[in-house]
Amino acid sequence: MVYVPLTIYWLILFIATTTPVERLPSIGFTDKINHFIAYFVLAVLVNLTLIFQRKSRLLFEKAPIATIVICLFYGAVDELHQILVPGRFAETLDWVADASGTCLGVLVIYFLMIKLKYNLEFN
Repeated sequence: MVYVPLTIYWLILFIATTTPVERLPSIGFTDKINHFIAYFVLAVLVNLTLIFQRKSRLLFEKAPIATIVICLFYGAVDELHQILVPGRFAETLDWVADASGTCLGVLVIYFLMIKLKYNLEFN
């Protein structure tokens, strides 16, 4: 069950980035803020999934760095894939916004785990 929220969100994110811009409803933020928020949420969900899964000790122990690598890789691939979507473009600054949201998402979870004294040991 730990994978369900991440899977649903990632599908929504993929569908949103595959849809031409003119078909998406405007949510009132700039493009860079949209990227930042989208990848902040993605990083939170990826990080939590890696922390709460109990199949891989390595992914559990390296959850913050694994989250950053996964999200930044996906962000780069997503930017390149948008070249194929009408009305969308690959932009380096979009990827920078993705990276910024990712890093903040990882930091928020890290500090929440410390604040809540979550046992960060693989059992």
